[in-house]
Amino acid sequence: GVDILSATPGRLLDLMDQRFVKLQNLKVLVLDEADRMLDMGFIHDVKKIISRVPEKRQTIFFSATIPAEISKLADTILTNPVRVEVTPVSSTANTIQQAVYFVEKKDKKKLLLHLLQDRTINTALVFARTKHGADKVVKDLVQAGIRAEAIHGNKSQGARQRALSNFKSQHTRVLVATDIAARGIDVDDLSHVINYELPNVPETYVHRIGRTGRAGASGISLSFCDEEEKEFLTDIHKLIKKTIPVVEDHPYPQNNRREAFDTPAPFVREHIIVYAAAAPLTTSMISLVIAAWRMRFMLRVSVSISSPAFFDAESIAVIREPCSEATD
Repeated sequence: GVDILSATPGRLLDLMDQRFVKLQNLKVLVLDEADRMLDMGFIHDVKKIISRVPEKRQTIFFSATIPAEISKLADTILTNPVRVEVTPVSSTANTIQQAVYFVEKKDKKKLLLHLLQDRTINTALVFARTKHGADKVVKDLVQAGIRAEAIHGNKSQGARQRALSNFKSQHTRVLVATDIAARGIDVDDLSHVINYELPNVPETYVHRIGRTGRAGASGISLSFCDEEEKEFLTDIHKLIKKTIPVVEDHPYPQNNRREAFDTPAPFVREHIIVYAAAAPLTTSMISLVIAAWRMRFMLRVSVSISSPAFFDAESIAVIREPCSEATD
């Protein structure tokens, strides 16, 4: 026998079915990149393997992120697990030029096509938040005559390898990827990373733009930010402790300007407290609470709501108080 066996889930199951591999004496089971296996659709194979190994064993999960599905899986197969976390990277390389474009969501496609008219962008790695979104971006680019391919969990291993090979050889100009599928991508001389959609986890932004500007080389990171993503941008500013420069001069500016997001705000300027007495819930009350909550993002204030179960507009008083630290 062997002391250590490293295998992909599908291949391991195949060998187990052919009785070439027997795991009845297994002592330690290690699942590496658990979140990526989930995204790639391997989780069912993993569950089959777990059902066929001894119950008395040590099980170790390695995962860059802990989505709900991974936590649920861990609860079913782990017993009183110890959780070890490494502090995430919170700084960006000085060799990467960063910029953000405020743009309406419906205009992101047009802005991307506009930027790619610059022929000095030989290759660009574009990040989308979902698999469907990545495919849609590729479809739009191909229709515009730009060579583009997608890489995500719904693609076969062969398709992902071909897409990456084409991108490295610059046969494909644009590679559109989801975060987990892009993990491990290492392309020499990648000049541009474009965040078509901002990530809702600020550390992911650092990992994304880190694909360029490697080994002392220069790189450029461009991010699109629509109205719904401004909260994500604020979180990114706080993490990297710097303001990403804004590109004002472009053909698709956002209708609602960005005054509140020109500078990061480690501390809020005011704290808004909404006091309410018990009363029937009304439409006007709902509107007021929503407006107050939006102030949290638009004016860099924090919001507290007292007695939030039932109240009406007449029983509300909005009081502005000095606040030295951010509180939610």
